[in-house]
Amino acid sequence: MKLMGNEINTIDTPTTRAENYGKDSISHLGSLTTESANQASQGFDTKSALEIARIINHEDGKIAAAIKRALPEIATVIDNVARCLRDGGRLIYVGAGSSGRIAALDASEIPPTYSTLPQTVQYVMAGGPKALASSMEANEDSRELGQRDIARRRPTRKDIVIGISASGRTPYVVAALEYARGRGSKTAAVTCNYNSELTTVADVTIVAEVGPEVVLGSTRMKAGSAQKMILNMITTGAMTRLGYVYENLMVNVHMKNSKLVERGLRILKQACNVDQETAIRTMKASGKSVPIALVMLKAGVDKQEAVRRLTKSDGNVRRAIEDTRLEL
Repeated sequence: MKLMGNEINTIDTPTTRAENYGKDSISHLGSLTTESANQASQGFDTKSALEIARIINHEDGKIAAAIKRALPEIATVIDNVARCLRDGGRLIYVGAGSSGRIAALDASEIPPTYSTLPQTVQYVMAGGPKALASSMEANEDSRELGQRDIARRRPTRKDIVIGISASGRTPYVVAALEYARGRGSKTAAVTCNYNSELTTVADVTIVAEVGPEVVLGSTRMKAGSAQKMILNMITTGAMTRLGYVYENLMVNVHMKNSKLVERGLRILKQACNVDQETAIRTMKASGKSVPIALVMLKAGVDKQEAVRRLTKSDGNVRRAIEDTRLEL
């Protein structure tokens, strides 16, 4: 395959991929931990509803411990993401199937939570947006489609691309990460198996080895939950490092509905120890911006000075409030 700009000369088909099935690592599912039989759920189909729930709950209890073992790598990725976003780059997730849907969920929730631009955190998924609601799993076997789809995003040295794959060997994801790395992007992988192909094209690999699924191979379960938790950590950690969280408060919240307006007022009251009337008055004076209102109240400045401080601190609320180097 030869890439020319955003074009691709040859793309394989589901038929071709089926014919090639078993010729490479795609046929070695049995050796993966995520594809092994779970002894704890033997005879699962004979269990009562309560027994089924207990077995699943017991297995789910292993997820946090698996993630705990990967905390150093998660911390590295948090800092890498924060650094890329601070320098004007993007976080681009790549996934297929359940992993792609989890990536899409995380990417879609960042703008309303932290008032970031939609392009700041993106997702690329095998099968495109249609695959969010409809099964298009055959596309995940195509390296060519993975390269084509990430090429359309024009990854650069400023960006970080994170590949998500429970097995760690999804061709679509591996190829996309490989392409991005070749364009100078930082790369990371989130997987549930050690020594996978994805690790060979990632600068940092996060492995949450959650073990066999209750239903063999159903990686939307423990593996999917682990991936969701890890992505939560990465984006929440990065946004916090960027200063979009003050103390443990969501100060960059985008107030687009009544619930979020009320949340913004509660944040001001809690962070600044002011009454409802003061919070409302300051919020109006700030142009309905929680960060501006917070700096106004905490630093005792007007809107213009609060805006200046936030601009100088790249939106970091704590620095805008406390850093004396920002003052005239």
